[in-house]
Amino acid sequence: MTRLALLQRLQELQQTPKFQNRDICTVSAMLSKDALARHVEVCESAAGATSRPAPASMQ
Repeated sequence: MTRLALLQRLQELQQTPKFQNRDICTVSAMLSKDALARHVEVCESAAGATSRPAPASMQ
């Protein structure tokens, strides 16, 4: 997944009830792409969302 796709997914997760009162996006500015991918995975798990595979054009 590209960094842009990861950031878009993080913004979607920010809107979930679990994270509406927390800022999960600001830290992304300091994270490497790999660390950002892990952050998105952890947030998806915490929100109860399922991981979505990246479209073939973004891999």
